[in-house]
Amino acid sequence: MMYGRLAVGRTFVTSSIRFGPALHSDKQEVRKGSEGLHPKDEFTAPSPSSPVHPRGEFTGDWVLMHPVYTPEEVNSVQVVSRPPETIKDRMAERIVKLARLGFDLVSGYQHKEIPPNSTMSLEELRKGGYALSEVQWLRRILFLESIAGVPGMVAATLRHLRSLRLMRRDGGWIHTLLEESENERMHLMTFMTLKKPSIFFRAVVLGAQGVFYNAFFLSYLMSPTAAHRFVGKLEEEAVRTYTACIQDIEEGRLPEWKDKAAPSIAIDYWRLPKDATMLDVVKVVRADEATHRFVNHSFANLDHKQDVNPFALREPSMELKGTKPGLDRSESAEFVKESQKMLGGKPQSKPLEKDEL
Repeated sequence: MMYGRLAVGRTFVTSSIRFGPALHSDKQEVRKGSEGLHPKDEFTAPSPSSPVHPRGEFTGDWVLMHPVYTPEEVNSVQVVSRPPETIKDRMAERIVKLARLGFDLVSGYQHKEIPPNSTMSLEELRKGGYALSEVQWLRRILFLESIAGVPGMVAATLRHLRSLRLMRRDGGWIHTLLEESENERMHLMTFMTLKKPSIFFRAVVLGAQGVFYNAFFLSYLMSPTAAHRFVGKLEEEAVRTYTACIQDIEEGRLPEWKDKAAPSIAIDYWRLPKDATMLDVVKVVRADEATHRFVNHSFANLDHKQDVNPFALREPSMELKGTKPGLDRSESAEFVKESQKMLGGKPQSKPLEKDEL
């Protein structure tokens, strides 16, 4: 079974193929972005006597790969959950539930089921806790995304240090983890254009980030498997949250975002149409979270000391990532073998070794 296409170069990607400047179609529109330069951007270097301020001409800093989706791909995402199978799985699930209660309390998030045949107005729905206002949604999302960018960076840092200690290559894990971390940060940068957090909110984020960073750091040292399972379960909750937000927009409970134009940073980052709305933005963010759900559950099924990253060579299709919690170890091995065949290599009896990536 073919899951996706080959990864080539490090520019930007769709969920099915990663490609570099040589593979861009001349007819493809590539706009200068708010998040950084791209291969077809026109650029005039500043004169030596006129240094560029880091927050001046260059308004962005994205350099890593990330998915760019088709409408069919973003609509293929489903709310799925991986049932716990081990003690570590059950521990991770319980910790996520506890963490979600804390996140909900701090961000003021609640999303109760609307009673059947309800005739309540939007104001009554919001007062009753059945629907969130724009401010409430932004508070929830900003808090969530300020924390979500931590695990990938922590895991990448620890694997980087391990690679240095052992003096051997990492097997392709570090790049994917860094891409995940930056992708989550770009979510935050996108929604920050809609609301500037207060000093109190920033202080709460600072405290939560400090606690979570150190807790995840220690957890990853003790058990990378449990840590990745925790992130996979956390991303399941993120997909649920963004699915609820999409439903609110589509069903008229968040009219502020129905026709609201997408921020320019989002249009460029995800290559959205120029007339994209906030609904389009939330859908691509949800697709990103589904990708992180899939990757972390897959990583949790691997031997972190021996197995290579199955996604180092190519990206699985969004249809797969959006409907399946992750690959088990045998599926990951098969995925790597298929990638080798697509690279034109000779069939091997075993996947690539770590030192080959």
